Amino acid sequence: METDLRRFEFQAFATDDELAEAAGQRFAAWVRAARDASRFVSIALSGGRIANKFFTVAARQLAREGRIGGSTHFFWADERCVPPDHPESNYRTAGELLLGPVGVPISQVHRIPGELDPKDAALRASTEYAAVMASHGVVPPRLDLALLGMGEDGHVASLFPEEAVGMISDPSVFRAVVAPKSPPNRVTMGYGTLAAAGEVWLLVSGGGKERALKESLSAGGKTPLARLLGMRRNAHVLSSVR
Repeated sequence: METDLRRFEFQAFATDDELAEAAGQRFAAWVRAARDASRFVSIALSGGRIANKFFTVAARQLAREGRIGGSTHFFWADERCVPPDHPESNYRTAGELLLGPVGVPISQVHRIPGELDPKDAALRASTEYAAVMASHGVVPPRLDLALLGMGEDGHVASLFPEEAVGMISDPSVFRAVVAPKSPPNRVTMGYGTLAAAGEVWLLVSGGGKERALKESLSAGGKTPLARLLGMRRNAHVLSSVR
């Protein structure tokens, strides 16, 4: 699947801290605008090193804005199959660094139950996602914003390059996957769910990612990120990779 280079906006930063600061400020402004419009908003979060820095900046920015808003709901783009208090849990990290500090009510937080069997966790997460969207009149379901990182192999969420190309068309909102890295058992949003989001932001940082990023942004790229970009009309790529 070829990637049209006009499909994304690219911003380069000298350091991870500069990237996190810019993304955190942008996110706070985005959330404030949604809150002021008094509308239902859905956001998918991810994990990773840059996510930790981003969460910290975003929480600081949002703390200046007051409460995040009663109609802003949070989901996860992927989760490791571990209990919610486990150090590897994406839910735990986001809760400690972002959602807790800004006082997001638990009723607006929709974690993937990683302590369950992966297939059961995916089914439960998909069911809750559909129910929340339907209760707010979003039919068919669609995220407003997906916040993603990128791994050294070009993976996004827990969509890895080893998967068959045919999985791009899998209609599952969430599905169980076996990752080529630890911990192997995970649950991820599928390509279709992420591609349908109103906005997708990619925060790309860390060493060893230069080749994967170059391929992902090139026409004809085969990485999971390239596949996702090829399914969208727009995306925002914020990168400190040089």
